[in-house]
Amino acid sequence: MATEILMPALSPTMEEGTLAKWLVKEGDTVVSGDILAEIETDKATMEFEAVDEGLIGKILIDEGTEGVKVNTAIAILVEEGEEIPDSTANAPASKPDDNAPQETPQPTVSRDPAPSAPATRDGDRVFASPLARRIAADKGLDLSSISGTGPHGRIVKADVEATGSQARPTEPAQARTSVPANAAPAPAAAATGPAADTVLRMYQDRDYKEIALDGMRKTIAARLTEAKQSIPHFYLRRDIRLDALLKFRSELNAQLQSREVKLSVNDFIIKACALALQQVPAANAVWAKDRILQLKPSDVAVAVAIDGGLFTPVLKDADSKTLSALSTEMKDLAARARDRKLAPHEYQGGSFAISNLGMFGIDSFDAVINPPHGAILAVGAGIRKPVVGTDGGLEVATVMSVTLSVDHRVIDGALGAELLASIVDNLENPMAMLA
Repeated sequence: MATEILMPALSPTMEEGTLAKWLVKEGDTVVSGDILAEIETDKATMEFEAVDEGLIGKILIDEGTEGVKVNTAIAILVEEGEEIPDSTANAPASKPDDNAPQETPQPTVSRDPAPSAPATRDGDRVFASPLARRIAADKGLDLSSISGTGPHGRIVKADVEATGSQARPTEPAQARTSVPANAAPAPAAAATGPAADTVLRMYQDRDYKEIALDGMRKTIAARLTEAKQSIPHFYLRRDIRLDALLKFRSELNAQLQSREVKLSVNDFIIKACALALQQVPAANAVWAKDRILQLKPSDVAVAVAIDGGLFTPVLKDADSKTLSALSTEMKDLAARARDRKLAPHEYQGGSFAISNLGMFGIDSFDAVINPPHGAILAVGAGIRKPVVGTDGGLEVATVMSVTLSVDHRVIDGALGAELLASIVDNLENPMAMLA
């Protein structure tokens, strides 16, 4: 019996992906466990294994096709001597046209189409095709006010174009939530920027290179825009004296040389933050829309720059690991991140993140919180500068500036200050971290 091979969901948040490369061809025999294709998600390229055995009867989606929805049929698996069913034998080897009705997963409470009602919703989510969303964004239209004519009320391109300027302009989600009667009016939503055609016209007489957005860059843009628009950031800044840490690090590295372990300042920062989350457990928390989740382990994410974007691999249970174990794990995660070989569970989760630009000579900066994290620590370079000593005299010390960006929905000012004070104390008294 013919079996459809469907586009897999390779991470909990994956909705679509790029079929980067087929590793089989029509007529090949496959068994369970054989690698069929390489699928590119927003963060990594992952191998897709066969679940059943049979012959590859027809490939429905060409390699290199972007935006293939999860659960879309990408190939047909048949038994020996079996013909491909008529319903799929002539299917085009490309992704479906956006104008064509497409089946989309819907809430289980209702499966009936509702073309005459406003857009179908699942919570705050509006069901619309990607092209419809792009056109609506360019025109400044609010999808929630548009009636969808696709399956189950899904909004398609024609619905947005037919609406024209009749729909009300988009507004941020927080502006639509209920507010106290005596609250001041919410400010008008900030413009998202000019449309692509407008920008192209502005630079039509200039020489430029157009760079298409890959899945990672699209995800980074979407998540950071969401973060700055929806997360009420506040910032706490401290200077940290590193002289004791640098001396202690040098002594430890001399002792660890025979084991080929070399600790970095970043390893100490990870350990200091992980311990601080245990010392101030109320700050070890994430935002979950209608509640706060307070974590028990210290799972710390660390930003790693790669070509075209970044990863934030997570070191789980970092508070209970030795400095050498953290150093080895971080080097492994960073290397595989640069090769885009991390599995989703290795870069998702955590309650706290670290972004260190000190190696680039940056004195200080403010980092954007990566939702649903409660905070992120931006780390600058250690710089030799004159400081006032404990006896009131002037001396030279190595000082590192850090900024803690905090989600005010999760952590209040005093609690954030307590967390940062613990981080500073751990780094200025490094031997205590081993106690």
